[in-house]
Amino acid sequence: MKKKLKHLRSKSTEIRKLIIKMLTRAKSGHPGGSLSSTDIISCLYFEVMRHDPKNPKWPKRDRFHLSKGHCCPAVYAALALNGYFPEKELWTLRKLGSVLQGHPDPITPGIEVASGSLGQGLSVALGMALAAKLDKEDWRTYCLMGDGEIQEGNIWEAAMAAAHFKLDNLCGILDYNHFQIDGRVEEIMNLEPVVNKWESFGWHTIQCDGHNIEELLESFSEAKTIKQKPTIIITQTVKGKGVSFMEHVVDFHGRAPTEKEEKIALGELQDIEKNEEDIQ
Repeated sequence: MKKKLKHLRSKSTEIRKLIIKMLTRAKSGHPGGSLSSTDIISCLYFEVMRHDPKNPKWPKRDRFHLSKGHCCPAVYAALALNGYFPEKELWTLRKLGSVLQGHPDPITPGIEVASGSLGQGLSVALGMALAAKLDKEDWRTYCLMGDGEIQEGNIWEAAMAAAHFKLDNLCGILDYNHFQIDGRVEEIMNLEPVVNKWESFGWHTIQCDGHNIEELLESFSEAKTIKQKPTIIITQTVKGKGVSFMEHVVDFHGRAPTEKEEKIALGELQDIEKNEEDIQ
């Protein structure tokens, strides 16, 4: 287990470095939410999900849908590190003609469907999960949502339908970093009591630290044991996690780092990596 945790923490740091490099080169993008969701994505792509980089459309694969599509740099990095496409493609992020657009698109190997129009992703994931049930398939669907995003009504229509159809093969994940583009979530449109809300809609709820790899793995394992209802994992995260001057700073919701900031950020991430190695 220690070896697995070390491996996943290492992958998370690697993904964070790639996010910073990608966005600096693109000169645009969303570092805050990409960094807050990195540990979740690392666990999914390197441990939890059943998938095959050599066969992205493998019928038996688990499905992942990034509902908060603006945070796609984290997913692109995970896909590249898994071998879905060469790492050099990451440096084409947001460029005309690139397979790595500013929001996910199925032209990218490993991306199921376009996303980024916030509030719609859970409905898409619901359809995937329902299709698996109708076809009597055992693959699972994972949907990562933002906290500001679930202020939208379509999320709750999908939540109601998922419980109605008893979709125990659907796992929602909430990246609860407490910031959206206009400021603190609590000030824009308070979500609390968020756990009670999901439970009242008929979902099994799990709460965990979204940066604690062990807790994340335990949460995903628990979700697989739940029958007759969908699961939502509410992860408490930090906007801009891993880069001190980005953490809890709303400006970095949608501002790419400068070259000077890139150097500082990569230095901090390198220190984190070294400290983890020393601990192990």
